[in-house]
Amino acid sequence: MATATELRCELSEVAPVFAGAPSEPTRQAVTAAVQQLDDYIIPRLSSLDAPALAVIGGSTGAGKSTLVNSIIGSEVTRPGVLRPTTTSPVLVHHPDSAGHFDDARILGGLARVSGAAAGAGELQVVASRTLSPGLAVLDAPDIDSVVDENRVLAAQLLEAADLWVFVTTAARYADAVPWLFLRDAAARGVVLALVINRIPPGATAEVSDHLRSMLAAQGLGEAPLFTIEEQTLVDGRIPEAAVAPLRSWLERVASDQAVRAEVVRRTLAGAVGSLADHATETARELRAQVAITEALTASAIAPFDRARAQLNDDVRDGTVLRGEVMARWADLVGTGELLRQLQSTLGRWRDRLTAAVTGRPTSSDRFEGAIEAGVETLVRARVAEATAAAAEAWRLHPAGVALLAESSDDLTRPSSDLPERAEAMIRAWQAGLLDLLRTEGADKRSTARALSYGVNGMAMVLMVATFAHTGGLTGAEIAIAGGSSAVGHKLTEALLGDQAVRRLALEARTDLDRRFGVLIDREAARFRSEVASLGVDPAAAERLDAMAGRLRTEVAR
Repeated sequence: MATATELRCELSEVAPVFAGAPSEPTRQAVTAAVQQLDDYIIPRLSSLDAPALAVIGGSTGAGKSTLVNSIIGSEVTRPGVLRPTTTSPVLVHHPDSAGHFDDARILGGLARVSGAAAGAGELQVVASRTLSPGLAVLDAPDIDSVVDENRVLAAQLLEAADLWVFVTTAARYADAVPWLFLRDAAARGVVLALVINRIPPGATAEVSDHLRSMLAAQGLGEAPLFTIEEQTLVDGRIPEAAVAPLRSWLERVASDQAVRAEVVRRTLAGAVGSLADHATETARELRAQVAITEALTASAIAPFDRARAQLNDDVRDGTVLRGEVMARWADLVGTGELLRQLQSTLGRWRDRLTAAVTGRPTSSDRFEGAIEAGVETLVRARVAEATAAAAEAWRLHPAGVALLAESSDDLTRPSSDLPERAEAMIRAWQAGLLDLLRTEGADKRSTARALSYGVNGMAMVLMVATFAHTGGLTGAEIAIAGGSSAVGHKLTEALLGDQAVRRLALEARTDLDRRFGVLIDREAARFRSEVASLGVDPAAAERLDAMAGRLRTEVAR
């Protein structure tokens, strides 16, 4: 029973989130499977020796209630001429079996009443010593009732039965609706008996032969068939001689423990097999859900991966140094401020003091600001391109369209705080260059001498070294970026060493790549989080398959 309970929990948590995956029939199958577990499989597995439950079902006006009263020998369910007559089910059991049916273990969704039931949500429970303790009989609503609730309840009750007694008439045995239920019975291996009621006198052989051929064609040729001719009722019940064969068959099932166990085993195995099929189908649809989420995630993340690669190329091909950055670097080199930054701490402080007094920024301030603005503009442009591409990719899939429409975040634009985060990112990178220089050669004598010079100046040289791979620069720009800073570069090499400068430039570039990645990953995470919010569990399908297989094995033992 533990496996059935686990499977019930797993199925109840299935949350179809995409239109068409799973399809509406699969949604209904999941609901039906959970209901079948609740109404039959779990209760039956918890008490295999409980009385067999025979559900008397069939078409409108077939005489089900009259047949039940005739089997019991008293009026336990009210027949009538109005249709539908049985609007609420009536369950009859031996008094000694009350413990099996009074609680919510079986058909727990129906409230128990001892008097006449008032609605479809109630189950009238009646005790009768006429029945054997090993049998309970349930009078179900019509399977073809004009009332929707009655049809649904009738189907649910049939799913909860150990055996079906299907009642039809000589005029209606070929109707389409009953055969939908009979085919389902054949597919599930349910123990089934049929009753043809109200056969015109003298037509029993003809009608029964025709119905037997129809049953055989549907794989139900072994189902017992009971015939009752049209006749005058006695005290509202079918005469004993006409109902005796059916009662004897039911009593044999109830009184013979081996027969009852075989009926229960066969029906339980069929129910579990049908349930396992539903679970397998649901698992297939869950895999379709997972495939959709993976496709949505991949199509959204790919543009951001490209944006990161493009930013890394932008760093290496000199793009950052163009325009304003190049002009500020030329000012910094041309005014000699860079050399003063590198050669004299006093000179650096003098420049800062002058700037503070005059209110004008230094060339180094303008250069660093231009670097910040250049990188920020580049980052924002690449992220905007990636965001637009990701949103467009989602518009190509119905599930993506729904996510874009339902998201509280506007996924067609970069996040609102991107400018602030981009600015903070480049400033943090610039600060990281200073930390690199301060820690470089901590065990070398040159450290103290290097720190006595302008660390900021050396940081600016490293910035140019980071961006000046000249791939996208013109000849004049190469001269400004490289040749004009030769003195500063040589002085930095003299202080730290040629290999150290190359390594520091590589570390600075790697650090910038990493910071680009963190910033872009956060933008991509907006799309990931939308997919994750759907709650699609990639392992759910495997769990369903495993549980269904395990339950099949346990019941087959």
